[in-house]
Amino acid sequence: MEERYDFLVIGSGAAGITFALEAANHGKVCIISKTNLEECNTKYAQGGIAAVTYSPDDFEKHVKDTLICGDGLCNEEIVRLAISEAPAAIQRLIDLGTNFDKDQNGKYDLAREGGHSENRILHHKDVTGAEIERALIARVRKNPNITILENHFAIDIITQHHLGMLVKRYYNNIECYGAYVLDTATGKVKTILAKATLMATGGTGNVYHTTTNPVVATGDGVAMVSRAKGIIEDMEFVQFHPTALYSPSERPEFLITEALRGFGAILKDQNGNEFMQKYDPRGSLAPRDIVARAIDSEMKIAGIDYVYLDARHISYEQLIIHFPNIYKKCMSIGIDMTKDYIPVAPAAHFSCGGIKVDKNGLSWIKNLYAAGEVACTGLHGANRLASNSLMEAVVFSHRAAIHATENCLSNSIPENIPAWNDEGTTSPEEMVLITQSMRELQQIMTNYVAIVRSDLRLQRAEKRVNLIMEETQALYKKLKVSRILCELRNLTEVSYLIIKSASQRKTSVGLHYNVDYPKKKSLS
Repeated sequence: MEERYDFLVIGSGAAGITFALEAANHGKVCIISKTNLEECNTKYAQGGIAAVTYSPDDFEKHVKDTLICGDGLCNEEIVRLAISEAPAAIQRLIDLGTNFDKDQNGKYDLAREGGHSENRILHHKDVTGAEIERALIARVRKNPNITILENHFAIDIITQHHLGMLVKRYYNNIECYGAYVLDTATGKVKTILAKATLMATGGTGNVYHTTTNPVVATGDGVAMVSRAKGIIEDMEFVQFHPTALYSPSERPEFLITEALRGFGAILKDQNGNEFMQKYDPRGSLAPRDIVARAIDSEMKIAGIDYVYLDARHISYEQLIIHFPNIYKKCMSIGIDMTKDYIPVAPAAHFSCGGIKVDKNGLSWIKNLYAAGEVACTGLHGANRLASNSLMEAVVFSHRAAIHATENCLSNSIPENIPAWNDEGTTSPEEMVLITQSMRELQQIMTNYVAIVRSDLRLQRAEKRVNLIMEETQALYKKLKVSRILCELRNLTEVSYLIIKSASQRKTSVGLHYNVDYPKKKSLS
């Protein structure tokens, strides 16, 4: 089955839908969502979206905070571009129906998070991402130029490789024509062709056993583009959110937004003592890489699985007004945050690396764009500043839409692209082979390639992941495609990329901390 569109969007978070809505003014758009539109990383973003709104804040302060957090590896040109365009991007979200909280005087109620020198986080209580998704999805479902394919899984993007031509990494003539897409309800694979494709598949959190990401975040976009010989950068920089709610029976982990610390909550050890001042003078509001490593250190020293977040000194009224979702969640497991400590531990949260793109979101592969967490724009460097991610998504998806509509509508798509061929494959009989490999992979990455690494751990991880990759590829050739098999294939590819990137960086910087190359003065 073959379908043709002007634009193909793979992923349904803020980046994907923003692009789709703008591209729909110029042609026919198809959005692929592996479950439903609502289930994406954007939905789970609590804290907010960072942008300069009022004095005394200004662009230079936001730029400086971002560069400091990125530990010297940000692309300053991209940082300045994104921050200067952020206010307009947020205004577009507001125009589309997004509601951000205001104070009693009608001004936006700006929060502050770790690494920020000013209050600049626009938010909707503690469910900002869900509010943005609500507004965007309401618009996209009504747009007659947009076709939505829910419960569809993109297997691979289509390039000249599928026409029998040789394609190698760093060849400058690779072109994308769309993707092979699995209808998970029927098991049929569709050939969906487009003049321009946007990869907006979100993050890679499920590489790890402990993550705040939804189960759909399996690194699909990064893996697809890597297999297609695109350029992938900075995969070693995996951000662990310092404060996920410790509740070992639940997965994914529930996020306790950094905004709660910005509101005055304090990290404490098992004895009720503050400890962050030992690691950084900014205390509980130090950047995430520092806080996550500090918590990891405290847990290992004491032999415990979590530390505490103390919000008891914040008034009940303020907690209910600003953090109703967190309050409700904590109460559901018997924790009254107005009276009790909140047990927290770090969890995989955000990938700073991904598909290398330019200032217009264009990847190395022609006609293929990427935006959101799946992309590596250069904004984050070695560590993302809190709440810069949603900002990045809407800024660069807007730029990608402009570039694609101006440059891709005249593209021609080859007529001889083959349909999906699965002759000789069989239906899986032993699902345990897939699920066990998934568990092994997540344990390897959690134990060897997480917050703190070493050369020996990385070497062991590489050997074990290579074996899982070989076994997974053998299964992939033998079995009919399924979502879980494709997700395992993608997770192994992403794990390999993280390990290789981490092994090649012979220094500790930002989120990549290797005990064999320690920084001299602090955990930062």
